[in-house]
Amino acid sequence: MPELPEVETIRRVLTPQLTGRSITGIKVNCAQVIAHPSAAQFCTDLSGQTFSGSGRRGKFMFLFLENGDRIILHLRMTGSLFISPPKYPAAKHTHLIFLLNDGNELRFEDTRRFGRFWFLQKGEEDIYSGAQRLGPEPFDKRITGAYLKEKFGDRRRAVKDCLMDQSMIAGIGNIYSDEILFEAGIYPGRPAKTVSEEEWNRIAKLIPERMAFFVEKNAVSPEEYFRTKGEEYQNTPYLKVYGHAGERCRSCGSVLRRTVICGRGSVYCPECQPEP
Repeated sequence: MPELPEVETIRRVLTPQLTGRSITGIKVNCAQVIAHPSAAQFCTDLSGQTFSGSGRRGKFMFLFLENGDRIILHLRMTGSLFISPPKYPAAKHTHLIFLLNDGNELRFEDTRRFGRFWFLQKGEEDIYSGAQRLGPEPFDKRITGAYLKEKFGDRRRAVKDCLMDQSMIAGIGNIYSDEILFEAGIYPGRPAKTVSEEEWNRIAKLIPERMAFFVEKNAVSPEEYFRTKGEEYQNTPYLKVYGHAGERCRSCGSVLRRTVICGRGSVYCPECQPEP
């Protein structure tokens, strides 16, 4: 699933290509991906509108329109959003195509069809997408050791699961929770109530540092992004544990192990992150 660094990369690549472009039409191949309003209303309201910019909140992306309306989207597990010349055949799982006035197309592909779009008119309250329930961004100064200890310090749930709680910290998922906890030297399945104040402080310092690092390392040119449909740059080689089970730890040389924590596959180093 694209997490904050991937969504931010997508936003940065697409914004210059979309800003100032108008929507001349929309092809809907799967109405299921339009969560609000109806697919017909979605197309009617967006026809003729012009993109003015973009934003991001956690894993949600926002496409702003010149009249104050906005599109909110979430890529979920397998969603991909990219601009394509019309000469390229649309893939099997292309569910939405925005026709642009420069002749190009903004395409949304999603193999599992979990991704969703919401259209909101100027001033309309977002009671639909869930973005309004997100916690602070990883870069927010409120993310301190004291904040984490207050929210999670008396919980039995795994510390990894806590970091992925979008209502407390927006944008961290399976990939980067593993990376943060590896750097912190904390076993991901450890109950949050056993984490010390010093360890919470360490995690709080690593959260913005690691997320900023991967935003930087995920940077890609528009040409490369289009060639890979925004997929190949993800899970960058700079990841130290996620996706590397069975390989040697870069820090100590131990074999990295995979386990399942709260239903999610997790990778850790048994030496650097000893189980309690």
